[in-house]
Amino acid sequence: MIPRSSHGFVDRMIGASRLDTNIFEEVEEDRSATRQALSVVLLGSLSGGIASLDENGLGGLLVISAIGVSGWALWAWILYLIGTRLLPTRETHADWGQLARSLGFAQSPSILNVLGVLPVIGWMISLAVLIWTLMAMVIAVRQALDYNSTGRAIGVVLLGFIPYAITVIIIVSLLFPGPASSG
Repeated sequence: MIPRSSHGFVDRMIGASRLDTNIFEEVEEDRSATRQALSVVLLGSLSGGIASLDENGLGGLLVISAIGVSGWALWAWILYLIGTRLLPTRETHADWGQLARSLGFAQSPSILNVLGVLPVIGWMISLAVLIWTLMAMVIAVRQALDYNSTGRAIGVVLLGFIPYAITVIIIVSLLFPGPASSG
């Protein structure tokens, strides 16, 4: 077992960004790292919100942050249920907290979304960060659910994305209704 405080907060974020499986194992087992994982999610959400301040304003920044945190909790529950109930292996022993901590740190690259404000290349940076974060999430799922197969972890993430996306779309459409049609 890895000691609880092997790495500090920033070192854990860097390790998760480097896709270091040892860091994901460490945060999975460290129950005190849940607040740190929440902090990573908040920092990533704030970074994305800052990048969209021109479009959404300060109110949008707060809503994006709230959606980021609630989305993280929802995502962890969905992946926990799929990974432990629908697609477990004999080695799968996990609780929601283990998955939530791992998924929280998997969002470490999302802090770079603040660079989305850069003209011309901002969208490319945001796309690269999205792909990087998804790769980290697959590794987080694989480690938290004690899978030997990355393919199984990809399957859990893909299956989980469907109910997650539907839920987020509904919430966002309720919070940000489109323009009213004039009759």
